[in-house]
Amino acid sequence: MALFRVPSSFPSTLPSVFPKKLLSVSSFPISCTSKSTPNQLKNNDDNSNTDNPKGAKRLSEQSSWEAKDSEGRDYLYRLGKEADNMNIAVGARPGVIDDLFTGNFLGKDSDIVFDYRQKVTRSFEHLQGDYYIAPAFMDKVVCHVVKNYLAHLLNVKIPLILGIWGGKGQGKSFQTELIFQAMGIEPVIMSAGELESERAGEPGKLIRERYRTASQVVQNQGKMSCLMINDIDAGLGRFGNTQMTVNNQIVVGTLMNLSDNPTRVSIGQDWRESDVTNRIPIIVTGNDFSTIYAPMIRDGRMEKFYWQPTQEDIVNIVHRMYEKDGISKIEVVNIVDKFPNQALDFYGALRSRTYDRSISKWIEDIGGVEKLGHKLLRRRKNEELPVFTPPQQTIEALLESGYSLLREQQLIMETKLSKEYMKNIDD
Repeated sequence: MALFRVPSSFPSTLPSVFPKKLLSVSSFPISCTSKSTPNQLKNNDDNSNTDNPKGAKRLSEQSSWEAKDSEGRDYLYRLGKEADNMNIAVGARPGVIDDLFTGNFLGKDSDIVFDYRQKVTRSFEHLQGDYYIAPAFMDKVVCHVVKNYLAHLLNVKIPLILGIWGGKGQGKSFQTELIFQAMGIEPVIMSAGELESERAGEPGKLIRERYRTASQVVQNQGKMSCLMINDIDAGLGRFGNTQMTVNNQIVVGTLMNLSDNPTRVSIGQDWRESDVTNRIPIIVTGNDFSTIYAPMIRDGRMEKFYWQPTQEDIVNIVHRMYEKDGISKIEVVNIVDKFPNQALDFYGALRSRTYDRSISKWIEDIGGVEKLGHKLLRRRKNEELPVFTPPQQTIEALLESGYSLLREQQLIMETKLSKEYMKNIDD
């Protein structure tokens, strides 16, 4: 549709044969088959802006900030109405990123959640000291990580997920973190508690977001990364008559889809051909994978590794734990022999129990339990607490603590007070 104006040279008086209604028309539309060029359309838009110089200027011809919905409300209004919106970088003025919200301190956005959003990955500065890593454990984890980073060069089917399972307290997560520290990996670590939510689909989306975050570590920082989910069977396993929720199904489906398509991960945005994610290895830990949906743990998707430390592994790990206390390896062998069939965390708890008497003496030194809260939390800045002196570790003190822990374990298994409270419970 083209619009033509009557030229100025057109006579002001027309012959009487023309209808009178035509005399009052100064311009009229004429439909043509020729199409207007983009330049003509752009010129028309530019002219319309010059007619009203004080009018609002569009940010961009492709900007969606000023787009209106069917009710005439713009993007900022709809963004503020979203219940789960956490984007505080969007200001209150239409079309403007408000400095009041984002700030511009030393050239970066300094909003209140900047550090949290930028540091989803885990670092291991707290792992100070010389720890022992079991060779079989390290070989399995390192091989899995390397295979996934070389997947595009290998002509074999490589499972994306490594499932490390075994008895409770055997150091599955700790050994894995030690390997991450040794390899220089900066992982994204999740727990089973994040696999359930009051909002349907939220945990599945969280896994995809964390997976893409690990991919960005590889792309932007040049570091190796991976996604680790601790105690996955506690979040996805079926025990007795526990109910399968929608979130459980979506999480299982998400992990299966990641295994089948590790480089195409959606978090809700439109698909783009250039949106290719780095392949990120996934490591999960648990106690019993037989409680998890069987298609998810099949060999093509998950490689399983049963971790049961040998006697030599236990002695070496415990010796490194007690080495700074002056306990020799022969004494460690004696302790392990006195308490057979115990998990590794038992020996850590054993050492922690020996601190009880020293802590009780320290409480007396600061004035007793009545002044404990005041001394710890409300003391003056120049007021110093008494120096805590760690106990001198001896083989006798460690054995005494071990027998105390063993009595507590046996008492729990033998008493079973729940049978007294609920008579209908089966053994």
